[in-house]
Amino acid sequence: MRANDWKAHGAGLLLCVSAAGAAAQAPEAAAAAAAPALPEQLQDFDAYVEAVRKQFEVPGIAVAIVKDGQVVLERGYGLREIGKPEPVDAHTLFAIASNTKAFTAAALSMLADEGKLSLDDRVIDRLPWFRMADPYVTREMRLRDLLAHRSGLGLGAGDLLYWPGTDYSNEEVARRLAEVPLSGGFRGQYAYDNILYGVAQLVIEKVSGQSYRDFLAQRIFAPLGMDETRYNSDALRSGDAVASGHAKADFKDLQTAPRMTWANVAGAGGLYSSVHDMSKWMRVQLDGGVYGRDGDQERRLFSAKRQQAMWSVVTPMPIAEPSVPELAPAKPNFAGYGEGWQLTDYRGRKLVWHTGGWPGMVSRVTLVPEQKLGVVVLTNAELGGAFQAVTMRALDAYLGAAKTDWNAAYAAALAKSRSKADDDWSKHVAARDANSKPSLPLQAYAGTYRDPWYGDVFVEAAGNGQWRLRFGRSKDLVGELSHWQHDTFIVRWNQRWLNADAFVNFALTPDGKVREVRMEAISPLTDFSFDFQDLRLAPVAAAEKDTAPPAPAPAAKGAPVKAGPAAGKREG
Repeated sequence: MRANDWKAHGAGLLLCVSAAGAAAQAPEAAAAAAAPALPEQLQDFDAYVEAVRKQFEVPGIAVAIVKDGQVVLERGYGLREIGKPEPVDAHTLFAIASNTKAFTAAALSMLADEGKLSLDDRVIDRLPWFRMADPYVTREMRLRDLLAHRSGLGLGAGDLLYWPGTDYSNEEVARRLAEVPLSGGFRGQYAYDNILYGVAQLVIEKVSGQSYRDFLAQRIFAPLGMDETRYNSDALRSGDAVASGHAKADFKDLQTAPRMTWANVAGAGGLYSSVHDMSKWMRVQLDGGVYGRDGDQERRLFSAKRQQAMWSVVTPMPIAEPSVPELAPAKPNFAGYGEGWQLTDYRGRKLVWHTGGWPGMVSRVTLVPEQKLGVVVLTNAELGGAFQAVTMRALDAYLGAAKTDWNAAYAAALAKSRSKADDDWSKHVAARDANSKPSLPLQAYAGTYRDPWYGDVFVEAAGNGQWRLRFGRSKDLVGELSHWQHDTFIVRWNQRWLNADAFVNFALTPDGKVREVRMEAISPLTDFSFDFQDLRLAPVAAAEKDTAPPAPAPAAKGAPVKAGPAAGKREG
């Protein structure tokens, strides 16, 4: 997943954040004094991270660097939550989102090392009920395909089954894959998905005989001493120092994003962790799966053979031209996806890395195997430029590259993406027939509409002459409908931090009845996990209607909300 744009309240807040963070870092500074000296290029690293935080208006950032088996830096900057004094430190927990995928791949690898499965096994031989939308894909899908984003599903397909949170169980999500449309050829192209990692989680549970939560706790976290890592937000403890996510609602108002859980697809992105714990994860990765010794005997999580497979390209990825000239030095010569890891090169070295995006938090874990180097950056805002700029500065320092102003480079890329979003909205406005009227009385659009894979969506009266659209299984997807033109409306979600307002188009039969409803996000910046475009909503006859969850009380109405590119995109 990627992450949305936001804005802090001002420079005064950021200066206060810096001071609070510095005061709490004394113990960490003492520990750092015993670590190997940082390279010359990182002597001003604290000031650099603060500059990045201000440029991208991020309340809190945590960073750890490991080199040659040692932690050389482990530090926090800023606040866990705006308006509160608690600082970020190396033990602050963040949602690591899709960085969870490497743990899921490792779990499968561990079971493969034990001979309990093979990554070449067919999924249906492990989960006989498993179905994709195409019988051939169902029959030929292998466990490795669950990890490599080459299934034929479109980008983020099926994510609405758990994003931004639903009441479906993990198995219900996986069973609904049978109705999620395929938009590409099987193993024909790269298209990032999350839903198949939820299937991989079910395989792990079936083969191991344990819940995935217990498997991680007993087989990975305990051996590595990752005592600060939690299965998901439901597993957070009262004494945990947890960062709050932040999103800029409507591209202007900073908000804390509500804490949510991916209990129904934790294998794709559920974990919370700290940079202190993630440094242990990076060390075992860089040590080839070895985490200790018993005399002459190595203690391993997984074999060197399995690590080589996880770090080998399974699915080639296209290489895009840099969005701005300043990012040209970061353009790789090759790009591919392995098993839970993205693989590229940088300045002649292979990189093994991944990012994570979550409501209000984004992160990056980067390994340089040849250099025995690992960098993790966790942030509590929805803007990827910050973790990119920090990561690239650290990589340059250890790879002997000349200093590059990555802070300015990623800021230029962000400015360009925002400008393009504004232009896109202007085109919508120019094409609109503002004098057009709906073909039907508004009450004729009301009803229950069902999509084969998602389920029921409701168009209903909200009182005071207002109408709303409500997703039956997603409590946060409730919003006001307003007419745009002809039979197209706009839904503006009550939860403005979602940044995902959408067009809602009603197609009519020749007799003036609603035949189908289609949706699409307004802005190109909207996160891809809002896969509205894949919905095929058809009216449900009264006799077929399921009992729907009760509608929430209408949100308090404020000033009218502009429908422009406020539907921002997570840029992780």
